[in-house]
Amino acid sequence: MPELTTGQISPAWIAVDWGTSHMRAWAMGPDGSVLAQAKSARGAGTLAQADCESVLLDVIDDWVSAPTPVLICGAIGAREGWVEAPYGTVPCAPLSGVFATAPTTNPNLHVYIIGGLRQTKPAYVMRGEETQIAGFVALNPKWDGVICLPGTHTHWALISAGEVVGFQTCMTGDMFNALTTSSVLRHNANGDGWDDAAFLDAVQDGLSRPELMAARLFSLRAENLLADLSPDTIRARLSGTLIGAELAASKPYWLGQNLAIIGDAPLAAHYHAALKTQGATAMQVNAEAATLAGLRAAFTTLNSEDRT
Repeated sequence: MPELTTGQISPAWIAVDWGTSHMRAWAMGPDGSVLAQAKSARGAGTLAQADCESVLLDVIDDWVSAPTPVLICGAIGAREGWVEAPYGTVPCAPLSGVFATAPTTNPNLHVYIIGGLRQTKPAYVMRGEETQIAGFVALNPKWDGVICLPGTHTHWALISAGEVVGFQTCMTGDMFNALTTSSVLRHNANGDGWDDAAFLDAVQDGLSRPELMAARLFSLRAENLLADLSPDTIRARLSGTLIGAELAASKPYWLGQNLAIIGDAPLAAHYHAALKTQGATAMQVNAEAATLAGLRAAFTTLNSEDRT
């Protein structure tokens, strides 16, 4: 069930971050303040297109007693989501003015989904993170450098003069989830704790010899059988091996760069610690604050185009 912080209210508009695994919504006042917030575990990855409107209303129904614009970022705008929102092509501003209108049956719902970003060569795409980048740029208008956005898919975005010049995406989080739930390591990496020293050692190993990643991953299974390696240590070393290999592949994006990390803790903290071992210092940014700032910027763009 969604968690609501308040009952009936009348927001000027509603901001929604609807990712693969969860949804967060904010009722927004006319001055951009947050009047209330709600969340749901009904992520875009679990839904059929026909269910999207009802799932959204489960969360925000108390907020839509009158016609209300709803602005959404995230995976819900993917091809498998509610409606596919087109991509802006880099280099471009993180919010390139591309929106999709979602079909609704409730006359009070006017739903707009923010388009993602794409890069054609090499081919990468992102959805949701463009809004966080836009929020960061709005909060730090003269900042140039690289933003790391860790998650299921981690993006490394080069920012210059308020534009996304290019980016690289790695499936590190997806691989970690698959290995801990569907591979032989699911029997060994099921701890809830963490081993910081093992994580950092594995980061160094993964970065220095990324070609050994597959072999090192199986050795975690073997060490558990032969030396009773703890699940917490296995989990930390697995994460460190994958992140280390990612850092090896992304070295041109972080080496010698001005860096910021936007992501949920503790994953963002793991990336910060991994980069620190290489002498790279990154600004840690609150993900929710960046998302809200980006949604506010997108709503301004939406209004300027007179779509509502």
